[in-house]
Amino acid sequence: MKFNSILIASVLATSAITATATQAGNNTNVALTSALGSVVGTAVGKNIGGNTGAMIGSALGGAGGAAVSANKRDRTGAAIGAGLGGVGGYSVGKSMGGTNGGYIGSALGAAGGGVLGKKVSEDRRYDDRYNRRYNRR
Repeated sequence: MKFNSILIASVLATSAITATATQAGNNTNVALTSALGSVVGTAVGKNIGGNTGAMIGSALGGAGGAAVSANKRDRTGAAIGAGLGGVGGYSVGKSMGGTNGGYIGSALGAAGGGVLGKKVSEDRRYDDRYNRRYNRR
């Protein structure tokens, strides 16, 4: 029964993200999908492997969600940022607010980490292009 409620919640959240995808910018899409993926990964991981499974699930779910919604050039940076943010957010949230705090922390950490990783990847690509222009001489 618990798994069915998790599955229904993830389907509803995915449909909400799909509905907002046409209105929102790319950063918002990365934040929403990485947060959703991290929460679902945390819930599934906690049922399978306890707290360690929840940490692994939050990393994999956040990274997967960010990678799905980021563009091709920034996908790796967004996935790494969301994975690290999800694990860090879960551990801080779990220590401050218990299980629910862990879920909230993993969502916020993955959302922030995914957007930050995407932005770092964009900036690095811009810097490389800028430096190549001056290195041709």
